[in-house]
Order: sequence, then C-alpha cells, then structure tokens
Amino acid sequence: MTGTPAPATPPDLTGATKAATVDVVIPVYNEERALRGCVEVLKSYLDEQFPFEWTITIVDNASTDATLAIAGELTEAMDQVRVLHLDKKGRGRALRTAWQRSHADVVTYMDVDLSTGLDALLPLVAPLTNGHSDVSIGSRLASGARTVRGPKRELISRCYNALIRLSHGAKFSDAQCGFKAARTDVIRPLLDHVKDDNWFFDTELLLLAEHNGLRVHEVPVDWVEDMDTRVRIGSTALEDIRGLVRVARAKAVGTARVSGLPRRPEPQPAHPDAVLARRDTGLVWQLLSFGAIGAVSTAVTLLLYAFFRPAMHPLAANLLALVITTIFNTEANRRFSFLGPPGSSGRVHLQGLVVFGLYYAFTSTALLVLHSAVAEPSRLLEMVVLLAACLLGTAGRFVLLRGWVFKQGKGNI
Repeated sequence: MTGTPAPATPPDLTGATKAATVDVVIPVYNEERALRGCVEVLKSYLDEQFPFEWTITIVDNASTDATLAIAGELTEAMDQVRVLHLDKKGRGRALRTAWQRSHADVVTYMDVDLSTGLDALLPLVAPLTNGHSDVSIGSRLASGARTVRGPKRELISRCYNALIRLSHGAKFSDAQCGFKAARTDVIRPLLDHVKDDNWFFDTELLLLAEHNGLRVHEVPVDWVEDMDTRVRIGSTALEDIRGLVRVARAKAVGTARVSGLPRRPEPQPAHPDAVLARRDTGLVWQLLSFGAIGAVSTAVTLLLYAFFRPAMHPLAANLLALVITTIFNTEANRRFSFLGPPGSSGRVHLQGLVVFGLYYAFTSTALLVLHSAVAEPSRLLEMVVLLAACLLGTAGRFVLLRGWVFKQGKGNI
C-alpha cells in the first residue's frame, strides 16, 4: 500500500524555553592558582552578557592543594556559585556526577584555564534552549575557528579527530575541546552508558549521541593553548584508542542504543517502501569486522569444499560451499560491519545475489583455469588456488557491499 507517510512525532522539548536555566560546570584538580580568577572572570561575563538564569558548579577532583578551600570561599562570596567535591580524580567522573545532579535545563562545562573565548558560550547554549539541537560543542577545527597552539598539539588533535571520523564515521570535527553543553533531559540517559571516567569521556559521549540520532551543533571558537596542561599525551592516546574499539564493539552488538531519549523525526524517503540506511560506522571498523567475518567464512568454505569435493565436480562443490557460507556471511556483515537493520528490501537481496554471482564466477573461473593448465591437479593445489581466489574475491566483495549494497544514505537497506 502506498501513500504519504504519517507525520513523525516531534521531539520532546521540555525545558527548551526562553527562560531556560544553565549550569556551567568547571572540573578542577589542583588549580589553586587559576580557580579564583577564572570564576571571577566567568561570573562577570555571565552577569553582563548572558541572558539566561545561571549557576556555576566547581567540581573538585580530589585536589591535594588549596583548591577546595578556595572553591568554598567563592561559594560564600557569590550566591550563584556552588562546589561539589569528589574523592576520586577523572574529568569524565566529575562531569557525569555534576550533570546527573544538576537541576538546570542545560548543562555545560568549560576548562578552568578559560582557553576558549567566552563569546562562544551564548552561541553554544542558544541552539539547546530553543530545541534546535541536543548537544553543542566548541570546535577548534571548524571553519571560522581561531586557535593558538604549538605544532605538536595541533598535529595530535587533527590526527585523533581524523581517526574518530575514519573509525566511526563521526560527523563532528573536534571531540576534545573543553567547551560543551547539552540539554539535561537528553544527556542523563546517555550518561549511564558512558563508561570512561577520564579524558575519553567527551569522545564517547559524542559518539553515543550521534549513534542514537541526536543532533550535535558545532560552534567555531577562539582558543589559546594552556602551557600548564595536565594531560599526559602518551597514556591518554592509548586510552583513547582502546575506547574507540570498545565503542565500536558496543555499536556492533547493539548495546550502544540508549532507550528513553527524545527522538527527532527521521527524514522520510521519497519512496514509501524504502527504508533509510543506518549511520555509517566508519571504514576502519568495517574493514576489521568484514575481515574477521571473511576469515571465518573462507575457512568454513574451504572445509565444506573439501567435504563435498570427493562426491561431486569441483564447480558444484564450490557452489554448494559458497551458498551455505554466503547466507551467514551476508547476515553477519549486515548486523556487525555495516549495522544494517535485521530485515532488508527485495532490492538488497537482489544486489546481494549479484555480488554472490560475481564472487562465485571469479572463484570458479580460477578453478577452471587451473584444470585447463594442469591435467590432474592435486586436491592441495586446488585448495591453494581456491584460497587465493577467495582472498581476491573477498576484497572485491567488500568494495561492492560497502559502496553499493550497504551504501550510506542510499535508502535501500
């Protein structure tokens, strides 16, 4: 039956009003020198230029200097400043705790060094208060951003964000800028699924937000590097790589899906029988997943071929082995490599059949060439030739599956 699809239910925009309240969170660890000046500058800006009702929450991450005492003095001197003390370190832990306890409509955070220009705070928050976006981030890599930092930090930042886009198909440009905001009703269900308590927290939060269909807004910022940074580049990089693999695995098995989130209307396909493709999971993850599935499939194909070969012609044994393994291979790639939905349209089945036909023709041609060149090849030689053909055919199959059958946004998955 065809016809115009029913209009989608609009997202729940509770709290997204002009009278929104905003909680500005500042996580700190041993910042006795910078904290007082930072809060005074921030308060002055909020008093004079920020149109929303606000609070400042200082989150002390188990500081061992006078940071907590100074934070206490600030709360006594300023009505809209409060302090939250944690016994364990970790920026992610600090943000999760503060955001979960906040009663504001919008929660934000910024680094204590005020590396990011405060003029970007209102553009960061405004799209959340009017319901346009769910999460908002400052970006040092977006068009229009102006940054002052050394070549080492610049290279590391660009390489890391390129790795995120390549491995996860992420659309945001800067995961680690310490300048972010979110609607509280949206962020709370996500926080329970964010496992990292340290520097990877930001990246994991954004990857989960995009994966669950939330709208992420980017604001180009003015940013000046803090030379007194506490980030340990080597250990942080290893943690980030492990985190990217962990999140990719969660996406593949379905645990990255978060219930209880307000949903925005999905774009409707032009054809009523079409179903939109899911988000691209990124080339690196697709290669790893496809390679693992392909290795298992190739091994099973060779075992089945060896089992069927004594009783039938080489082409018949190859066909039967491939038919059996291809069914499971395609389903595994739909669920894990390309994150397609469990069901699929007739067009996808037809395209998958075409890809299978090409793969079978290629491997069978390799066997025919072998038998035409060698009068009576041994079974071992047959297996070697078939293995080589399977490896080449698998590479071509990946290209066709990724670029044709499961092409992102094509509307045929």
